[in-house]
Amino acid sequence: MIQQTPQPAPSPIAPVLAGGARTAPSAAAIYEGFKAQRRELNNQLDELQSTRREITSQMEDVSSGSNEHKALETRMTDIDSRITNVDKMLASNAAQIAQAAAIPGAVVEPPVFVRSGPPEEAYIVGTIFIFVFFLPLSIAFARRIWRRSAAVVTSLPKEISERLSRMEHAVEATAEEVERIGEGQRFLTRLFTEGEGTRAIGVGAAQPLEKKQVKSSERLP
Repeated sequence: MIQQTPQPAPSPIAPVLAGGARTAPSAAAIYEGFKAQRRELNNQLDELQSTRREITSQMEDVSSGSNEHKALETRMTDIDSRITNVDKMLASNAAQIAQAAAIPGAVVEPPVFVRSGPPEEAYIVGTIFIFVFFLPLSIAFARRIWRRSAAVVTSLPKEISERLSRMEHAVEATAEEVERIGEGQRFLTRLFTEGEGTRAIGVGAAQPLEKKQVKSSERLP
């Protein structure tokens, strides 16, 4: 592929007016045209580099010396030549953009944002005032609501209080009675399980037998 020296981009054709007169493009339009050319050249360079990577991966899968491998090498050489041309065109385009930007009126600066309204210090002072003034008020109001709700909860009707008191006394009396029954059961259990109680019960039961034996012995001749 024959390499050609990149030439400067031609000036865009001026629009034809209704009366047949032509106007030259403005410096800003020329500057924007060079920028659009740079974007297009960058896109072409990305596509060529992507194609080169694909060819490289294909060459790895093909045995060297084959016809397919030679065809891929030829294609790789062509892609490299095109990448070189695009790089030269990008360098030329960078010089053209620099020259176009030097023309008065080519680079249009964005309008300066003018802040309307009060300055930032007013917002800062207002925030500090709200924090210092309204925060204690909100805390005091919250505490007042909490105390009122606590008072409402703690003040029960008289009937409910008396009923709860009677229930408490009944529960206490039931607990005492259950405790007495438990004490009696524990006493009887200990009495029957300990040795002294068993012997005492056995002695009491044996006395009538001894009396009967004495009476029977007295009856014998």
